[in-house]
Amino acid sequence: MTANHVKRAFKYRFYPTDAQAAELSRTFGCVRRVYNLALAARTEAWTRQERVNYNQTSALLTAWKKTEELAFLNDVSSVPLQQTLRHLQTAFTNFFSKRAKYPRFKSRKKSRKSAEYTTSGFRFRDGRLTLAKMAEPLDIVWSRPLPEGAKPSTVTVSQDSAGRWFVSMLCDDPTVKPLSATDAAVGVDVGLNHLLTLSTGEKIANPRHERTDRARLAKAQRALARKAKGDGANRRKARLKVAKIHARIADRRRDGLHKLTTRLVRENQTIVIEDLTVRNMVKNRSLARAISDAAWAEFRSLLEYKAQWYGREVIAVDRFFPSSKLCSVCGSLQGKMPLHVRSWTCACGATHDRDVNAARNLLAAGRAVSACGAGVRPQRRTPGGQSAMKQEVSRREP
Repeated sequence: MTANHVKRAFKYRFYPTDAQAAELSRTFGCVRRVYNLALAARTEAWTRQERVNYNQTSALLTAWKKTEELAFLNDVSSVPLQQTLRHLQTAFTNFFSKRAKYPRFKSRKKSRKSAEYTTSGFRFRDGRLTLAKMAEPLDIVWSRPLPEGAKPSTVTVSQDSAGRWFVSMLCDDPTVKPLSATDAAVGVDVGLNHLLTLSTGEKIANPRHERTDRARLAKAQRALARKAKGDGANRRKARLKVAKIHARIADRRRDGLHKLTTRLVRENQTIVIEDLTVRNMVKNRSLARAISDAAWAEFRSLLEYKAQWYGREVIAVDRFFPSSKLCSVCGSLQGKMPLHVRSWTCACGATHDRDVNAARNLLAAGRAVSACGAGVRPQRRTPGGQSAMKQEVSRREP
């Protein structure tokens, strides 16, 4: 990927008029209906050991529009309807490639409300975006400018559970260029007491955004639980209040992670992290809430794509590497080390802070992995024996 061909999505909040909100709500409903109809048709064909592709579902869409029952599909732009069929095709491609599970039906209450428009479904002129079937441009809050001369290739309109409207524009961003190379490298150990501990000894506090708003969230959830089940106005208001608190927590968490990952990528050529399986770790009921609040998986995702953009390297060390129990001075491996042990003294006389020591060991292991050419995700076993990372550990042990 060259610097001149980075596709980047710019997301903005907007405030639709009543007519625009009604049109978009109809579009969301039609998109969901078409997706479910196409999924049902493909599932039925699947039971007959047949495969239905995108072109066939597109022909079905044309036929559905001609029926009396689904004539309302003609009232909205056809572009988002075609795009949802393409999304379904991608979902099946991922399923057949064993990268994802079988596609699921979209729910009116739980699924994300969104519609995607390609260039034939919108007009973008002089900083004003007008969607198909709309007479007026969207009232967008331009929180940051688009790259000079940028022309959106796709526009995605969505509404979150808190009722906020967003528009995301996918553009080529020529401003994304590889940073100047540097010799700086850092090991990063994620945790709960401190969100990040760096091999330099720096510790970054865990803001615990969910805990900060936990009392407000609990109060709103109790109020929601007392409301009668159904689609009553009072229950909708209570649900919206809960959703707004969740949105506030998520926004603050995401903002903090963006700032941290941008800083790490700008300051370091190589960043070494641990290859954690967060989806398994959250099965621990005692720590699930805290781990989810720390958002380790999102941290890694942001770090990796930004490193790719700016010509940096992210190395993920095998999760079974004993980073906390290995002395970063002499290389000796300690015995059991429960989580409550935050500092320890090695037989060589070195006293370690558990997290700083782990970050330093991750950095050393990451450099060994890079030097041995074992790649970003070293295998636990290689045809010749242990992975490069574990071979390096074995050589260091007395």
